[in-house]
Amino acid sequence: MADALRALGLDTVFVRDRVPMLSDEDILMWAVADGRLVVTMDKDFGELVYRSGLPHAGVLLLRLEDARTDEKIRIVTDIVSRFDWALPSRFAVYRTGRLRIR
Repeated sequence: MADALRALGLDTVFVRDRVPMLSDEDILMWAVADGRLVVTMDKDFGELVYRSGLPHAGVLLLRLEDARTDEKIRIVTDIVSRFDWALPSRFAVYRTGRLRIR
């Protein structure tokens, strides 16, 4: 998915391309340092942001377990193009056609 998003012109970094096996906490710290939105399907990031209170530069949690890659790409590009102003430093969840931003 990262390569497809890059091809669309989005400044994208795939964690596994840079530092495989990075912990979720370290991913959040890295994203804060670089001012990057974390796009993930890992629900643990919600736990880190809300229960642990870890700082973040924005998290977009995709609840798309059964979606194909091309559908995920379409959804992410749509969200980023329409809501780029609302995502920094916020926690957002996309599920069944709805985006909730906190």
